[in-house]
Amino acid sequence: MSFRENLLKKIKIKQLTKQVLASMGSVDSGKRTDIDAVRELLELSPYKPHTVRDLELYIPAVDGDIYPIIVLGNDLPMYKASTDDIAMRRSPTLKEMISIRNAIKILNDSDVLVSKGPDTVATIQDACLGSLDLQFDQSDLAAIADDGKASLENAYQEGVIECLSLFAELLGFEPAPKKLSQAHYYIIGKPQRISGRMVRFGPVVLYAKIRNQLKLVDDAIALKDPDKVEHLQKVAEGHAPASVEGGQVFKQLSQSVLDLPEAVDR
Repeated sequence: MSFRENLLKKIKIKQLTKQVLASMGSVDSGKRTDIDAVRELLELSPYKPHTVRDLELYIPAVDGDIYPIIVLGNDLPMYKASTDDIAMRRSPTLKEMISIRNAIKILNDSDVLVSKGPDTVATIQDACLGSLDLQFDQSDLAAIADDGKASLENAYQEGVIECLSLFAELLGFEPAPKKLSQAHYYIIGKPQRISGRMVRFGPVVLYAKIRNQLKLVDDAIALKDPDKVEHLQKVAEGHAPASVEGGQVFKQLSQSVLDLPEAVDR
């Protein structure tokens, strides 16, 4: 699998993880975990489906009889136990429930429970990401930049956005906050936060989807500065110059990745 394919897979893994976590809630919240999204996430992991009784289990590809097993369900528990033990605890037969020893295990699974809910999701995400080879060199970045430029020249909107999303993942860019969002624009940039609150946003990439125009503002926009916010609006509308425009934006983004401290040793 190529670097680009692995990077797209990483983006999908993060999106699915966010979707699953957003669907989760406390026992009393009434929220239901998005099981379809969990399945899709698990399909990208080393865990493989296994059916026992009426249970849908996911087991890692390891040797042995006892291993971390995920039970698909609203609470998404992960157990370190055998499949037979989990089946008895989660879907017991009448004969099994008659046993006092079994009844204690059914009522209290703390001896084998590893995690549940968001903690299990984090484990799945780590397993998914751990299988990806995300090493790259300058030629990988140049290929993405060239494809983005060609997509822009051919007004292929999906291609432009995909290439921008790849660079966004590498640079830590995020979608623009509501204050900087505009209809029919794909806007991403580097967030700067203080105590968890976004205070500045930039550099900023603006892609006008209808007009097929791509621009980059190489500046951090202070969200409380109305002049900066207005200037960004003027750039988007073509009433003020951008730092970089057109296909050159992809070349600039590629260079920005190479300039990252962690890219020095590549």
